[in-house]
Amino acid sequence: MTRSSLRAEEVVVVTVTGQGTRAERALRGLEDERASVRLSAALAVGSAPDGRYVEVLVERCAVEPEFFVRDMLTWALTRHPVSLTLPALLREVRSERTQARSQALHTLSKLGDRRAWPALTPELLCDAEDEVARSAWRAAAVLVPDGEETALATVLATQLGRGGQETQRSLSRALVALGEPIEPVLHAVMTTKTPPPPPDSGPGSDAGSGSGPGPGPNPAPGSGVGPGPGSGPGSGSGADPDSGPCLGAPAYAGAYAHALATRRLLRDPDIGFAFAIEEAKRVVALGGSGRGED
Repeated sequence: MTRSSLRAEEVVVVTVTGQGTRAERALRGLEDERASVRLSAALAVGSAPDGRYVEVLVERCAVEPEFFVRDMLTWALTRHPVSLTLPALLREVRSERTQARSQALHTLSKLGDRRAWPALTPELLCDAEDEVARSAWRAAAVLVPDGEETALATVLATQLGRGGQETQRSLSRALVALGEPIEPVLHAVMTTKTPPPPPDSGPGSDAGSGSGPGPGPNPAPGSGVGPGPGSGPGSGSGADPDSGPCLGAPAYAGAYAHALATRRLLRDPDIGFAFAIEEAKRVVALGGSGRGED
C-alpha cells in the first residue's frame, strides 16, 4: 500500500466518523433540558437528512413542550424522503397521546401529500381534544381531493360553534379554504340548522362502518405508503355526520353565529375573524338572521 493511498483511507475514515459523531451529538441534543439546544439539534438533523432519524424525530414531536422546537422538528421531517416520513406519521395519528396526534397531523399538512387523505377520519376531524381537531381541520383543508370539498364541509359543519375564538377561527379558516362549496352547507346551518345530506361518495355513503378508527395504516395500491381505500372523510368509510363523533347537526350553541361569521369571511376575507364573529353575535342578539346577504 502506498503512502498516498493510506492517507486517502485515513481521510475517508475520519470524515465518516466525524459525520457520525455530529449526528449522534444532534440526536442527544434533542433531549437536552435547554430549549435552545433542542432547537439547534433539530436544525442540525434537518440540515443533514438521514432516514435513520425519522422515527426519533416523530417521537420527539410527541413529547416536545416548546412550540418553536416542535415546528423545527416538523421542518426537519419535511427534509426527509416522504417514503419514510409518511408511514411513520400515519401511524402516529392513531396514537393515544394528544400531542402525538396533533403534531403528526400538522406535519402531514406541511408535507402536502394527498396519500395521507384517507387517514383524516371523522374521529380525527371531531376529536374531543381541540388541539387535535384544529390540526385535523387544517390538514384536511390542504389534503382534500378535488371534488370532495362538499363532503368535507358537511363533516366540518358539525363542529360549528365549538370551543373558544381560536378554535372557531381555525374551523372557519379551514372551511373558507374549501371555497364556494361551503355556501350551501353554511346556508343549511343557518336555516334548518342541519347540514344538507352529503353526496353518495361523501360522508354517510357507508354509515355502517363508522364505529371508530380502523386498523393501522396499510399500503395503498401502487403507492407503497398510506392507508388503503375505504377511509377518510369522503371515501365511504363511515364518515357519517349523523353518527359517531360527528353529530348530524351542529351540537354547539353558537353554531348559527359561527356559520354566519364564516360565510362573511368567505365573501370578504379581509375583515378578519374577530370582527366577523362579533358582528354575527350582534345580529343574533338582535334577533336578525343575516340572510339579507343571500
